[in-house]
Amino acid sequence: MEVTSTFAETRGLYGGTVGLLPTLGFFHEGHLRLMGLLRERCDTLVVSLFVNPTQFNDPGDFDAYPRDIERDSELAGGAGVDILFAPSVEEVYGGVSITTVEVTGVTDEMEGRHRPGHFVGVATVVAKLFAGLRPEMAMFGRKDAQQLVVLRAMTSDLRFPIEIVEAPVVREPDGLALSSRNVRLGSTGREKALAISRGLFQASEQVDAGEGRGERLEATVGRSIRSLQVDYVKLASLKTMKPIADLSEPAVLAVAASVDGIRLIDNVMFDWIEGRPRPDRGVFLDELSTLTSLP
Repeated sequence: MEVTSTFAETRGLYGGTVGLLPTLGFFHEGHLRLMGLLRERCDTLVVSLFVNPTQFNDPGDFDAYPRDIERDSELAGGAGVDILFAPSVEEVYGGVSITTVEVTGVTDEMEGRHRPGHFVGVATVVAKLFAGLRPEMAMFGRKDAQQLVVLRAMTSDLRFPIEIVEAPVVREPDGLALSSRNVRLGSTGREKALAISRGLFQASEQVDAGEGRGERLEATVGRSIRSLQVDYVKLASLKTMKPIADLSEPAVLAVAASVDGIRLIDNVMFDWIEGRPRPDRGVFLDELSTLTSLP
C-alpha cells in the first residue's frame, strides 16, 4: 500500500477503475467492511484520511476526534487498500479557500438544523476529493443517512461522472452502531448508548407489525432515549429529507443524541420492497469491535 499526501501523486499511481472511500480516519470494522465491499468493485482502491475542519461546527468536537495514522495505515493495508491518501489542510484547501459547495433543501432539517455549516463543509470537501482524485465510484455508509442523500444530490447536480455506492450500517453484536467516537465512551456511557439502537429496533418491529404513523414510531424511540440529551428523532423522506407524517414512501427514522457529552447518530432506513416498507437494521458483527478493547 502506498501512503500519499498530494492529489497529483495519488493520481499518478492509478491503474484501471478507481474507487474512493472518503473517511475521517480512526478506522474500525465498519470502515473495513466498506473497504472490502469497494475492493470487489474496482481495480485501484483509494481511501482518503482527512479530518476535515470545515464540517465540525463544534471546535471541541474537532479537537477531540480520535486520530492515529499509524494504526489506520496498518488496518488499511491489511484490508487490501492500494492507496491511503492523507493530505494536509493546505493540500485540500490551498491556503485561503474562497469556494464552497452548498446543497439546499435536503440539508434543512435534522443534522442541517442542529449543526449549522456542517453540510457545506461535507459537500465542499467531497467535491474537492472528487475533482482532485477523479474516481469512477465512491462509497458512503447508510449510517450517515442524510449525508448520503446530500452527496447523491451534489454528485448529480454538479454532473460528476461518479457512481455513488452505499453500504449498510455496521453494528456491534449488541446493536450499537459503529462510530469512531465510540472509543470515547466509557463502559457506563456505552451501556447508555444502547438505548438508541434499542429504540430504533423496537420501532422497526412496530413497522413489521403494520405500524406506519410517524408520531408513533418517533415516540417509541423517544421513550427509549429519554435519559439522553436528544437533538432529534425524526421520520423523514429519503427523497427530500423532510419529516413525513406516515410511512408511505422510502424513509429513514433518524436519531441524534449525546451520551456523556459525546454526540452519536443512528438510523433505520425503510426500503420499499413489494409495496411495503422493509427495515434495514444493518449488519451485525459476530464479536465486539476493536473499538471496545481500545484504552
